[in-house]
Amino acid sequence: MRGSGWSKAGMGRRGFLMSSGAMMLVGACDMPAIGAAGTGARVDPARPVQVALLVPGGTGDEGRETLARNLENAARLAMADMQGVQIDLRVLQTGGDAGRAAQLAAQAVDDGAGIILGPLFSESATAVGNAVAGAGVNVLSFSNNPAAAGRNVFLLGSTFENTATQLFAYAAEQGKGRVMLITEQNEAGRVAESAARAAAARTSAELVTVQSYAFSQQGVVDALPRISQAARASGAQSVFLTAGSEGALPLLADLLPQNGISTRDFQYLGLTRWDIPPETMRMRGLQGGWFAVPDAALAARFDTRYAAAYGEAPHPVAGLAYDGMAAIGTLLRQGGSDALSAARLTQGSGFIGVNGVFRLRTNGLNERALAIAEIRDNSRVILRPAPRSFVGAGS
Repeated sequence: MRGSGWSKAGMGRRGFLMSSGAMMLVGACDMPAIGAAGTGARVDPARPVQVALLVPGGTGDEGRETLARNLENAARLAMADMQGVQIDLRVLQTGGDAGRAAQLAAQAVDDGAGIILGPLFSESATAVGNAVAGAGVNVLSFSNNPAAAGRNVFLLGSTFENTATQLFAYAAEQGKGRVMLITEQNEAGRVAESAARAAAARTSAELVTVQSYAFSQQGVVDALPRISQAARASGAQSVFLTAGSEGALPLLADLLPQNGISTRDFQYLGLTRWDIPPETMRMRGLQGGWFAVPDAALAARFDTRYAAAYGEAPHPVAGLAYDGMAAIGTLLRQGGSDALSAARLTQGSGFIGVNGVFRLRTNGLNERALAIAEIRDNSRVILRPAPRSFVGAGS
């Protein structure tokens, strides 16, 4: 067996949300009740609109300070692109603490903030949403954790459900819509399974069997006979893997083909980015596998602009701050005292972001246009470009 570089201890850490599509949840909490979304602060077109940007700085931790600086930089870059829109940006350092984030958000609304941009972690997003809900103010969080979505909190982070939906829809179009899910027995795995079930319900794909493994190398090995049997018995055409390259994916790519589940007989689908790091594309067992990626041309354009403005490459999360501010600017440019209301935030046409078009859903989640890619000869090949606009009214 080839060493995978993966251990139970190594995978136990929490990571920052990655706009690249890496499978990491930003915090966790219980699902809040879905109620009426924020009506939105009334906008006075004659005055600058105050936006409170919540970033996780203020602790002295180098990683969080860098992330906070990148989020602020990206938001200001978006402001520079606005024409005829006046924004009064107030940057608030939360230290990644939910209680402090809620306190700062409530004070910001008292001081006149019309909308909250951020925070990053889902516990903080939920706390902030609760703190400003009474004032009817909406929150555009950078989290991708669906546990934080709902009521007046909208997620900007790319969600597992969005990725799964686009992969399932494409697989079904290609006649490979009978899907077997293989996931890990932990929080991320449970969220991924929920996302896969939601994706199947929203597309013509069918989730024919769900298989999981204990969150360790031995857990994968022990589960393989059962997974192999289920693949044959279920009539699955595709295998949906939720593990990332930093976790069980290398081991699965090695051992699944040895147990009768190879890309010769099944279409592999990946929830995570299989082109990051590039070494993933050299895994023999993943050749021919499909995964989803943002609009590469738009992403590269943002990276270039950011580096030119600030002298460094942007953090993968930074683009979410640009997206949120760009959405706010678009709505204010469209006019109306209700520009920041939930009804306007969830407009079907969506917004243009640094990684492609996106729109917010009424349940607080989002849809982001993604391209479908394939690993071919150790390289990424785009099978279907990311759409540049949405069809339909959204949900």
